[in-house]
Amino acid sequence: MKKRSKRYTSIISSKVKDRKLKIDEILELIKKNSNAKFDESVDVCLRINLKQTKGGDFSLRTVVKLPNGSGKKEKIAVLCDADKISEAKKSGAEIVGSEDLLESIASGKINFTKLICTPSMMGKVGKYGKVLGPKGLMPNPKLGTVSNEVSKAVNDMKNGLVEIRNDKDGNLASSIGRKSFSADKLKENFNYFIESVKKEKPDAMKGELIKNIFITSTMGISYKIGAK
Repeated sequence: MKKRSKRYTSIISSKVKDRKLKIDEILELIKKNSNAKFDESVDVCLRINLKQTKGGDFSLRTVVKLPNGSGKKEKIAVLCDADKISEAKKSGAEIVGSEDLLESIASGKINFTKLICTPSMMGKVGKYGKVLGPKGLMPNPKLGTVSNEVSKAVNDMKNGLVEIRNDKDGNLASSIGRKSFSADKLKENFNYFIESVKKEKPDAMKGELIKNIFITSTMGISYKIGAK
């Protein structure tokens, strides 16, 4: 029989069965059990209702700007014309370019986590959709990654703007911070995230949009949310 580590045994002992917890209880348990040597991510996982009374299944894809940020460090690339390059560099983007950046993308050299594109460059980047799309990097106006306001777009990406989308089974997950965040900041991010998702509910949908809510940490176990 495989021997379990003391850390694993300690975390499993805090598992709660057959009972939904309040957000304050969960955050206390997560912060107590998040004892890995790195700053673990605190993640919220939702199961949403996909069925509408009219039309096809509901699909949710949007962005949420967390009030206290997500704690995730993004490496941002900006694809723009020459007159925007100076602004993009001053904004804090790690990679800035135009034709040279397109050449890097075409060769498969993707060394960034977010790609911001000015509208004038969308016609050129479109043909690389098969490269960028599967990685979730294709610029999209609805997600704040296509904009002439380069500085604002970069600042948003670096300060808490997170993309959310459900899979075919109605599962949706996103980080709401790190274990180093205070419980108050994590709770504020959580409440803001949940309310933002609820606002996406279509008029044609009956019942609640969110069916179940779980919270976990990178190396921890998940807890089911009850009343906030």
